[in-house]
Amino acid sequence: MPNQTKKEKVSEKVKEDAIKIARATQRPGQTKEQTKLISQGIQKGIEQYKKQHKEKARELDKRLKAELNKPVAEPSVNHTIEVDATNNTLPWVLLIISWLGFAAYFIIEKYV
Repeated sequence: MPNQTKKEKVSEKVKEDAIKIARATQRPGQTKEQTKLISQGIQKGIEQYKKQHKEKARELDKRLKAELNKPVAEPSVNHTIEVDATNNTLPWVLLIISWLGFAAYFIIEKYV
């Protein structure tokens, strides 16, 4: 098999698309050689576009893999218990009020 350079490795689909586009834009009086040159230019443009698209996709893939492989920092757990006086007094006040309410209910119930 003969050695092929990168320039010769153009897919048949790209060649066909380039020829179709060149023929669609062909002007009256334009020679076949001119149409062939236009087709080659379109073909190069398609290849360049594909290369750029592949590079962008590759770069995006690299970024995505880097983000996925980045270690996730565990939230720091503080094992000390902080006592907040304002939050600590409310349950005690409610407990005392409820006991006083029960006591008042039983006292009133006894005398009524």
